[in-house]
Amino acid sequence: MIRINLLPHREAKRKQKQAAFVALMALGGLAGVAIVLLVGAWNASRIAVQDERNLVLKTAGAELDKKIADIKTLKEEIEALKARQQAVEDLQGDRNQPVYLLDELVRQTPEGVYLKSFRQTGQLVTLNGYAQSQERVAELLRNVSGSSTWLERPNLTEVKVATLEKSKSGRKVVEFQMDVQIKRPREQEELPGKPGAPAAGATVAKAP
Repeated sequence: MIRINLLPHREAKRKQKQAAFVALMALGGLAGVAIVLLVGAWNASRIAVQDERNLVLKTAGAELDKKIADIKTLKEEIEALKARQQAVEDLQGDRNQPVYLLDELVRQTPEGVYLKSFRQTGQLVTLNGYAQSQERVAELLRNVSGSSTWLERPNLTEVKVATLEKSKSGRKVVEFQMDVQIKRPREQEELPGKPGAPAAGATVAKAP
């Protein structure tokens, strides 16, 4: 017996293909969504790792900045302590400056020069005196600027011809004023007790 299929087989095949296409598209969509989710999760994990690294670096940088600030503060404190220590040492050394100054003036004042007064303001000493001639004043300048252990940077501020006080003959001399700087003991290369160190009991003036 022969059977004849009267159903429209072409329409059935078309519907079958459409169903397969829809199923394939759905499967592809699901696969795409899965891939997107996987890539997004991977990217999120990498971003989280990088954020953790950035946080570690930021924390380390903050700690380093704090240490640098502490070191800077410590250096400032050390410098302040050094300055105070130096000030104390200078004060202790300055107690002997009058002895050094008197002894050095005796050493460096040449014959023919008479120092009538001097005034010390800090490290600046102002000398006033008389000299037989300007050459004697120049010699005093050379002595202080060249071979003096405790005096330096002489500056002649005034020089003029004057008459000696209480001089019956009206003798003319050179009156001068000079500024010099006195060095601190820490600035000396030679220690007290070695050659060139000051001796007590010195006098200032040498008669013209």
